[in-house]
Amino acid sequence: MTEQANTEQQQAAWVREQFQKANKFMAEKGILPGKVIMKESRHLPPLVAIWKIEENGPRKRRYWVISGDLPTDIIPDSTAPNAREVIRHFSLAWQVKAENLVRSPDKTQQDLARLLVSRAEGLSEMHQQDRLWADMPMVN
Repeated sequence: MTEQANTEQQQAAWVREQFQKANKFMAEKGILPGKVIMKESRHLPPLVAIWKIEENGPRKRRYWVISGDLPTDIIPDSTAPNAREVIRHFSLAWQVKAENLVRSPDKTQQDLARLLVSRAEGLSEMHQQDRLWADMPMVN
């Protein structure tokens, strides 16, 4: 097997793992995952996967789910128009959440705050890299 084929297999396995994480997270939130809107989803192995997933149910609501080397999280699709803006949303939201957690006397909460700040900074950098989003329409 070539090194490129091995890398492609590793990336495909990573994407499958992130998809499973996203589905599990939705189910834990009481949302039955349905179809994935692949043309709007983005995968940047091994860092982050952004999924646009329609719930399997009569309302067919859509959500953005983020997973990867960061906390898995979810927002309604109306919160952001595309995957790039999803990245910005979570970056800002996690910074705010971290500000509240860092004041906690609980060390676990303080550790979570540091993780959120670290990942939020990484997402902010990703959001600014035009080359990652070149095939995506710009949002004003």
